[in-house]
Amino acid sequence: MGRSFFNKSDKLSVLIIVENLPVPLDRRVWQEASALRDAGYQVIVICPKMRGFKKSFEVLEDIHIYRHWISSEAGGFLGFFAEYASALIGEFLLACRVWWVYRPDIIHLCNPPDLLFLIALPFKLLGARIIYDVHDAWPEMFEAKFESTNLFYWFVRIAEWCTYRTADVVIATNESVKEIALGRGRMNPGQVYVVRTAPNVNHAVVESNPSLRRGREFLVGYVGVMGNADGVDILVRAAHHIVYVLGRQDIQFLLMGTGPEYSGLLQLRNELQLNDHMDMPGRVTNEFLFSALQTMDLGVSSDPINPYNHHCTMNKVLEYMTFGKAQVLFDLKEGRASAGQAAHYVSENSPEALARGIVSLMDHPETRQAMGKEGRERMATLLNWNQSVRNLLKAYQAAQSVKY
Repeated sequence: MGRSFFNKSDKLSVLIIVENLPVPLDRRVWQEASALRDAGYQVIVICPKMRGFKKSFEVLEDIHIYRHWISSEAGGFLGFFAEYASALIGEFLLACRVWWVYRPDIIHLCNPPDLLFLIALPFKLLGARIIYDVHDAWPEMFEAKFESTNLFYWFVRIAEWCTYRTADVVIATNESVKEIALGRGRMNPGQVYVVRTAPNVNHAVVESNPSLRRGREFLVGYVGVMGNADGVDILVRAAHHIVYVLGRQDIQFLLMGTGPEYSGLLQLRNELQLNDHMDMPGRVTNEFLFSALQTMDLGVSSDPINPYNHHCTMNKVLEYMTFGKAQVLFDLKEGRASAGQAAHYVSENSPEALARGIVSLMDHPETRQAMGKEGRERMATLLNWNQSVRNLLKAYQAAQSVKY
């Protein structure tokens, strides 16, 4: 792979393109970028301007970040079209600029959506190798959001197929996604590498914050995106059931994160008269997040049971485990693969069932303690980030060896 006249570095150059979150807010992408930088690559990232990250260009920790304008986050078909169209235009213009300055040897595409092959294909023809990092199974995501397999769904399937055909190497977040890559994607086993998402946190230096309990005995926490497929409304209704039906006045709820449904969830909280029992601070700093994770007694993953979520490794599940916290989650295939015996699983998508799971663990501290210990041990052994880094670098070595 040749070096650009304009790129004075002797390092191999990597361009990472991510659309649904900015960097460094997207912790998986930021950890991958940092690992590649530490391995000697020159790393450039293209991402959107959103959620407080407004600079068009900056260098953070020797990673070059270019950001483009994007329309507001999608809430329907028209919203998705506006978001993806604006993103593709911005990404392509920045990719041309990055190619002119750095001439990246490898282009790393992070879905969703599975439209980024449109950006990568011209540069593949110019010699770049393409890595497809499957964060989400996009067809299953589409079906879960819109509860439909109409014409647009099949357009999504075609876009996924095109992305697999463009890719030289595929990175899967878990074994379920790897199965899709080998089956529906028709990739060869030697082209697919599992790089699990795993928090990279030094929790030993994080202090708890008892004030988050608001004077109550227990703190239940949630961290993550608040979209229409994340089930946060189920958690809010479960909290109402706990407080007003079960009469538990000893539990405080802390829901951290934001997304397209955030304002609607705030309104739901207010309508259900949970203001005094539930804090929803929106996007928080890492310092606040880690302190909250250290403080909480129990974590909740409210992503409902559906074909899409069965394929997802939820960051929140891993973060609770990293901090040694028991958790309640709906019974999802990859949720069980990650948490094992470190969680209580709820078999039906209902606020009442989720509420019963939360209260049951609150009333059994010895079970919570055992689950927390199990989760931390799994993160330190089976699911640690160092193993993911090794697989990430193997994927890059495979991409570099591809001959056109």
